[in-house]
Amino acid sequence: MNGMPILSWIIFVPALGVIPILFINGNRKNLIRLIALSAALAAFVLSLVMLSGFDGGSAGMQFVEKKTWIRAFNIEYHVGVDGISVLLVLLTTFISVIAIASTWTAITEKVKGFMISFLLLEIGMLGVFLALDLFLFYVFWEVMLLPMYFLIGIWGGQRRIYAAIKFILFTMTGSLLMLIGILYLYHLHGGINGYGTFNLIKLLDMPIPRIAQFWLFGAFGLAFAIKVPIFPFHTWLPDAHVEAPTAGSIILAGVLLKMGTYGFIRFCLPLFPVASFYFMPLISILAIIGIIYGGLVSAVQRDIKSLVAFSSVAHLGFVMLGMFAFNIQGISGSLLQMINHGISTGALFLLVGIIYERRHTRLIEDFGGLAHVMPIYSAGFMIIALSSIGLPGTNGFVGEFLILLGMFKTKPLYSILAATGVIIAAVYMLWMIQRVFFGECANEKNRILKDMNLREKFVLAPLIVMVFWIGFYPKPFLKTIEPSVAKLVEFVQIRNEQYKSGTISQILKSGSENRGIAGERR
Repeated sequence: MNGMPILSWIIFVPALGVIPILFINGNRKNLIRLIALSAALAAFVLSLVMLSGFDGGSAGMQFVEKKTWIRAFNIEYHVGVDGISVLLVLLTTFISVIAIASTWTAITEKVKGFMISFLLLEIGMLGVFLALDLFLFYVFWEVMLLPMYFLIGIWGGQRRIYAAIKFILFTMTGSLLMLIGILYLYHLHGGINGYGTFNLIKLLDMPIPRIAQFWLFGAFGLAFAIKVPIFPFHTWLPDAHVEAPTAGSIILAGVLLKMGTYGFIRFCLPLFPVASFYFMPLISILAIIGIIYGGLVSAVQRDIKSLVAFSSVAHLGFVMLGMFAFNIQGISGSLLQMINHGISTGALFLLVGIIYERRHTRLIEDFGGLAHVMPIYSAGFMIIALSSIGLPGTNGFVGEFLILLGMFKTKPLYSILAATGVIIAAVYMLWMIQRVFFGECANEKNRILKDMNLREKFVLAPLIVMVFWIGFYPKPFLKTIEPSVAKLVEFVQIRNEQYKSGTISQILKSGSENRGIAGERR
């Protein structure tokens, strides 16, 4: 990019929206919305510019920016992007635009505070996916907590305070554990080389005793497991989803949950390979429980939004299962399914919000026959629901197929058990569609509902395009992901064998093993 700090621009351009909003009268709501949407659009355009210059055949870090931040503790402003994170950055900027556009009529009170909180949240999310310094990563991780807390606690539903406090308590507990792990890594590296570092690239060259790996995996893994959330750490998620405003639910499902799964791939697997392989059966079993449990609980929900919320537990179970297959198919499928879940589930929350604005109820029993009065809305909902199920030809099928294929190569039984979740998903989603959209429109309140307006169609259309694009032609996405995934798989497997055979010291002296996974290109 000719020396342009493109990643810093992507991270901080939302702040260019925050600054003018601070000085605008809160009563000028449409102007505030336009500025926030413009800032989010600018970040999305910049992420497309970054993608245009991204070398899909390279496995290393690209567009790297590194500046000394706090010299006394060797802390750096160090950011970079590779095949593992590039699509997540695009997802974040894309979903942020969708979420802000969905608020035009949904958020009518305290619009100024809402947009400031949302743009600050976007900064934190983008920083998490791009940070290569663990201290910087932790700062961005914490930056996104308070804005999301306010989005739920101020603009949420009747039980918003309970849901917001539960969200912050769960996430802060995990954050504290991760901070302890980060500080221990810093101390461990300093004890060996005479100075500490938070630099991920350097930490990959650092020998970590086997016992320490288990404790560190526990500290980082619990923080990420709560964020995913994986069973049994999922209890905060349905409350947060149900009580959050529509835009909050979209961004929570679309991006925030991916920060946990990304953390496992970026940190736990390469830094703690011995512990990752050791805990593989436990993580996989918990993921399978989450897939089946999330599906069964979804099937008995009376509230459409609650049904979609519990379905996230099942879908993210697939994501976790794929990454612990420790092969290219499984991890590539896991990364692609992160994108798919963000698109499909984000769209479902958008659609639930649209009908809630009209009827002020989300109970399945209050609907029926909507296809007769809202045909365009019904068609859009069914397309997105089928993608969530994983119908061939939609984005959900590609990711789930790769995950099941990857796990079948590693543990066939796990793959077979997880496949039952696909059947359960079809049951709860199709049953909900039948009750909401088909049959007789008996309720008078439903007969006068208006179909989607032009703005709502424009917001939903890009999500439907992505559903079919990934479903029919996933090659560009997989081609971007696979070089970095292949190097990660090779690195983790070789490093695990070296720890087991006791030859780790030899590879650490040469440092050659890390250049593929963490090499930098500015």
